[in-house]
Amino acid sequence: MIKRVLIIGGYGNFGRFISSKLSRENNLQLIIAGRNPSKGIELVETLDAVNQPEVVKLDIYEDLQQSLKEIQPDIVIHTSGPFQSQSYIVAEACIEQGCHYMDLADAREFVVGISRLDDSASSSKVLVVAGASSVPTLTCAIIDKYQDQFESITAVDSAISTAQITAEGLATTKAVLSYVGKTFPVLKEGQQSDVYGWQDIRLRKFWQLNTRALSNCNIPDFDVLPMRYPDLQNIRFQAGIELKFQHIILYLLSFLVRIKLLPSLEPFAKPMLYVSKLFEFMSTGKSGYFLTMTGTSLDGKKQQKQFDLIASKQHGQRIPCIPSIILTKKLAAAEIKHTGAMPCVGLITLDEYMQALSEYDIEYQATLLNNT
Repeated sequence: MIKRVLIIGGYGNFGRFISSKLSRENNLQLIIAGRNPSKGIELVETLDAVNQPEVVKLDIYEDLQQSLKEIQPDIVIHTSGPFQSQSYIVAEACIEQGCHYMDLADAREFVVGISRLDDSASSSKVLVVAGASSVPTLTCAIIDKYQDQFESITAVDSAISTAQITAEGLATTKAVLSYVGKTFPVLKEGQQSDVYGWQDIRLRKFWQLNTRALSNCNIPDFDVLPMRYPDLQNIRFQAGIELKFQHIILYLLSFLVRIKLLPSLEPFAKPMLYVSKLFEFMSTGKSGYFLTMTGTSLDGKKQQKQFDLIASKQHGQRIPCIPSIILTKKLAAAEIKHTGAMPCVGLITLDEYMQALSEYDIEYQATLLNNT
């Protein structure tokens, strides 16, 4: 049976890739939606689709419930951020319509708060998932893969450094700038402790890459991980820009917010994105990621396990899109029986994630750093 998949923002930076991958599935009928149908039509003309995609004009703030009734989707993928400023209007409309929902949100409160819709989603027998993206999906997939090698995991340290050339657009830039220079809580020594966004700068040598600058980022993992792995005492996540001078400039600008000379850098998202793109010619096209787990081994010794990943040829931009692609295929094949509302954890294994990335220029390794 062919399932109808509505992709909101299907012609955007992430939606375009998701659309191209899902259009090749025999049992899926895509509906590309957004405010500008002409962009959707242009995308459809480039797709090698098994089933001819439809294009509809859709604004999530205008008669969304009526639009869903007319479209009759089985699955909805919401890619239009930033999610920091959004309510659950789309998820709630999907529950009312009786269709599955997922989004690519990395907004901390948005992803964690989706659980408040659990009762209504369960009653409608649909799956509602927030954060079907790199965080927290990949983070938890990695920890789930290796946690059986530990008696307990007490610390997780992870970071990503993106290539200068990425698919990230204005929405993603706004999302990052929304917390730059502002405080948010993280887990330190078993207690909640405030840190400042884009501060605590450090230099880190990535596997098969150069040394990159990293700074604090506010992501759902800070809330999701302690609930899923109760032995955790410390969680750190940082991110970086490939070109160090740009990273340092943003680090310095974060102090304007910290000392309250500016309420936020978010209003400067458009010019900052423009300036960033001027330096794309300096990019290597390589992104790096690592996650280090520290804890106690099964024989009672201190143990560290590290997962490293490198993406070349700008293929790092594929990584956040993979969870929604995998989940859609699983739902269409009735391989997921779970219903309710939840962050996107425990639904995709690391092996499934890496298999979906196997056709791209992406390498990874898992290494035992010490066992003493």
